[in-house]
Amino acid sequence: MIQDILKEAQDHMQKAIEVLKKEFATMRVGRATPALLEKVVVEYYGTQMPVNQLATISAPEPRLLVIQPWDKGALGAIEKAILKSDLGITPTNDGSVIRLAIPPLTQERRQELVKVARKKAEEARVAIRNIRRDANDRIKDLEKDKVISEDEGKRGQDEVQKLTDKFIKTVDELLKAKEDEILSI
Repeated sequence: MIQDILKEAQDHMQKAIEVLKKEFATMRVGRATPALLEKVVVEYYGTQMPVNQLATISAPEPRLLVIQPWDKGALGAIEKAILKSDLGITPTNDGSVIRLAIPPLTQERRQELVKVARKKAEEARVAIRNIRRDANDRIKDLEKDKVISEDEGKRGQDEVQKLTDKFIKTVDELLKAKEDEILSI
């Protein structure tokens, strides 16, 4: 019983970590990565599609992304979508590919990105704590229904807390790494 609850809590906490990693990957830190465009959605023939389903995205240089659509007709739509996105980068369209020059970050922008990273990390921590609360509630319900003893319930809650501490530590490590990446010039 308790093992099932612990396993489920661990799976959910792991998912929270994965979401945080994805969020961090899409943050622009002065280095060009195709992940920057993951959230950019293009309206193409009346359908909303991610850029990576319409084109090949490559980073030939540290500060340059090249988007090469499989259909040249998608160039304009991709360009519009990038302009509408919150990337703050102006695309250059040469008729066959779109180039995105990633400008170096100012110190002010770096500080803003650190704040955003901290906010995302805090959201992950809150999600993990909510998972802990749910798991503890389920253990207390088992205890209340006399399915498990009080001692087993206490041990189960201690295990949930250990899991929580482990995942919160992982969030903190990811945040520290991201902050270092953002602040490195």
